[in-house]
Amino acid sequence: MAAALAPLWFGWALAAAAGPATSAPPLRVVSINLCTDQLAMLLAAPGQLISVSALARDPVSSAMAEEAQAWPVNHAQAEEVFALHPDLVLAGTYSNPATVALLRRMGLRVETVAPVSSLDQLDATMADVGRALGREAEAQEMAERFDADLARLRRDPTDGPRAASYAANGYSLGNATLAGQVMAAAGLRNAAAEAGLSHGGTLPLERLLMLDPAVLVTGTRYAAPSRAEAILDHPALSALVAQGTHRAEIADRDWICGTPHVLDALRALEHAGDAAKESGKAP
Repeated sequence: MAAALAPLWFGWALAAAAGPATSAPPLRVVSINLCTDQLAMLLAAPGQLISVSALARDPVSSAMAEEAQAWPVNHAQAEEVFALHPDLVLAGTYSNPATVALLRRMGLRVETVAPVSSLDQLDATMADVGRALGREAEAQEMAERFDADLARLRRDPTDGPRAASYAANGYSLGNATLAGQVMAAAGLRNAAAEAGLSHGGTLPLERLLMLDPAVLVTGTRYAAPSRAEAILDHPALSALVAQGTHRAEIADRDWICGTPHVLDALRALEHAGDAAKESGKAP
């Protein structure tokens, strides 16, 4: 019996000495989330990514809308994704849970990536997507470039101009958001945080006027008019600008997702802060 088992023990010993088996990088990757679309486009090897979500081509939402033209799009439906025969699907934490669950029941590997709410999370998110793609070295290189650029651009917000982000329905973002973190890195004091908003919420127009921000940050508006955005045309905001507040339109696509493109928003905010200082309204 011992002699019969010897070859088996020898094989197991060799396997243990060799260490755990490493899985090969995926060859057919489909992304069904706007943020994973962009990270995959930045990190995937040539030919590895085979489809991105339709939102990837939306110039209002996607910082890589032009680049996304190179890939077929999907609409994050389980049936169409399955028909692409992927060996990896990249989704977001808030992707349709029914779709994610169905894809997994179909036997597909689905990796979900959480939204980024802090600049400190970007490196880890890049690393997660790089690991899923088998592109760890490329993700590390991208993170190092990002960190170096951020360190070079970062300013101290302590005595910086007061700024307020203002969007449809008077929605504003506090410091516990990616946008709030970018504003702080640009050297701006967040008026929404001073008003008690740590995350996101409605900032009444009257409260905004009392805070008297030196910079008013608005996003890119859609072509079709909406009642939700009508507040952005309120005469009180025009009066605020007439009194020296610098109105800055920062493209939503640059800081919706945790990608290196947030640096474009940071640079634009720094320019807005400098303009507010020149106007004499900011310290």
